[in-house]
Amino acid sequence: MGVKYCFRKNDHVVIAMPYLEHESFLDILNSLSFQEVREYMFNLFKALKRIHQFGIVHRDVKPSNFLYNRRLKKYALVDFGLAQGTHDTKIELLKFVQSEAQQERCSQNKSHIITGNKIPLSGPVPKELDQQSITKASVKRPYTNAQIQIKQGKDGKLMKQSKTVDVLSRKLATKKKAISAKVMNSGVMRKTASSCPTSLTCDCYATDKVCSICLSRRQQVAPRAGTPGFRAPEVLTKCPNQTTAIDMWSAGVIFLSLLSGRYPFYKASDDLTALAQIMTIRGSRETIQAAKTFGKSILCSKEVPAQDLRKLCERLRGMDSNTPKLTSDIQGPASHQPTVSEKTDHKASRLIQTPPGQYSGNSFKKGDSNSCGCCFDEYTTNLEGWNEVPDEAYDLLDKLLDLNPASRITAEEALLHPFFKDMSL
Repeated sequence: MGVKYCFRKNDHVVIAMPYLEHESFLDILNSLSFQEVREYMFNLFKALKRIHQFGIVHRDVKPSNFLYNRRLKKYALVDFGLAQGTHDTKIELLKFVQSEAQQERCSQNKSHIITGNKIPLSGPVPKELDQQSITKASVKRPYTNAQIQIKQGKDGKLMKQSKTVDVLSRKLATKKKAISAKVMNSGVMRKTASSCPTSLTCDCYATDKVCSICLSRRQQVAPRAGTPGFRAPEVLTKCPNQTTAIDMWSAGVIFLSLLSGRYPFYKASDDLTALAQIMTIRGSRETIQAAKTFGKSILCSKEVPAQDLRKLCERLRGMDSNTPKLTSDIQGPASHQPTVSEKTDHKASRLIQTPPGQYSGNSFKKGDSNSCGCCFDEYTTNLEGWNEVPDEAYDLLDKLLDLNPASRITAEEALLHPFFKDMSL
């Protein structure tokens, strides 16, 4: 997007960026020609390729964060407030933020290491640990070194000459207390866990309860940032190793909205419901199989077949004359009840899943002015090119919505896809 200038006002930092006049995605969704959709997706992949080259994961790719000026044919990917770096990111700031997050995630492991070294559960932290903390902190943040002046009093005691407080000292003191508290809590947790014989195995898997064995296990921490409806399966299932592939999934959801004429396409209040909605499109068996590749186990009470993307999009857009018209009074809940868990953390949950015609809330309803979905009657649809959407479009969509992040298409590969064969970089 670029930066014009920035300044600081008290505790606030203000960044002034160029203003790009742009259209609302919802307003223009069903008035875009097929060629405009191609140009839109092509420029989105160009932006994603650019940031992914630097090891940046945007984490919040959605239409409102990809500005489009229809008249000037200008595009801009904005709002990097949730951006993170990959393990090999080239951005120094993201490396620092990532290391901080990793330290936070490993805090529970630290407590085990401390206990293994026979450090008492209460009392002061040993000098060795304290000295290591000071050394690490001084290397990481040299600009927070102490600026406090100390002089020796008449009675031989050290006295502060200034009321200036060393920020580093305060942080270390807080860190000592936190370490002590974490060690104590860890000791209690291990005591609770050890009260259960190790020979016992979890008996709550695929049920509607959580046993004491599962409760004694540490929760897995993984990034979940993003906008509901655009989060990838690996984000919904708390996969710890998330890559730039999550941005490509989000781009696939945008493409799905463009081809189907429905926005938002997915609309769920929680992660399990979101996962169930993905299953209704991509299939339950395929979702379960893909989850195994990144160490997750998913259960579904009923097998849901994968849908043909072309037939689905044409039916929703109203291009398929053989399919009855969708109405807003579709009812009748189904009984899909997926359960997500780690292979070592068997926690069960339940949810009710609605049929494909209504599963994304109001986004599948037509003629409802209060709904979040698009109403075809409100906008003039540009049918240019929509009567002959090539197979390459749905092939690209299939590759973007690949449930396995390892094999999901990259931005660089997407730009070389036959769907953009006559478009130049």
